[in-house]
Amino acid sequence: MEVMDLIPQRFPLQLLDRIMTVQPGVSATAEKLVTINEWFFQSPTLTGRTMIRPALLEILAQTGVVALLSMPEHHGNNVFFGGIRQADFKADVRPGDRLEAMVTLTKLRRQIGTGHGVITCAGHEVVSADLTFVIQA
Repeated sequence: MEVMDLIPQRFPLQLLDRIMTVQPGVSATAEKLVTINEWFFQSPTLTGRTMIRPALLEILAQTGVVALLSMPEHHGNNVFFGGIRQADFKADVRPGDRLEAMVTLTKLRRQIGTGHGVITCAGHEVVSADLTFVIQA
């Protein structure tokens, strides 16, 4: 499956490079190759070259959207990021890192879904978060 076939985000907000696995309505795994050319590295006011944390959460959100929109009954709908119940950041991300994001949906009732997401880099956990999604037909 192609990323652009499943999520509505486009450059520069599309942060997923490749969808690795999808179990519709259950889970999705995606890949992000972080480059120095990313928009969040271009600000002259940022010190250092670490990926901003909201972008990491957006990667998890987009991965969760893949799991939701791959379901036949939700294909073509809009999914909004409803919130973050908890996020635990454990490491910084720098240009050259290869990120693997996995989101497992934990509950799906009508138009509201929740999930747990984890991003790893070289086998080490970077961030984990509990997310809420709102599906709009």
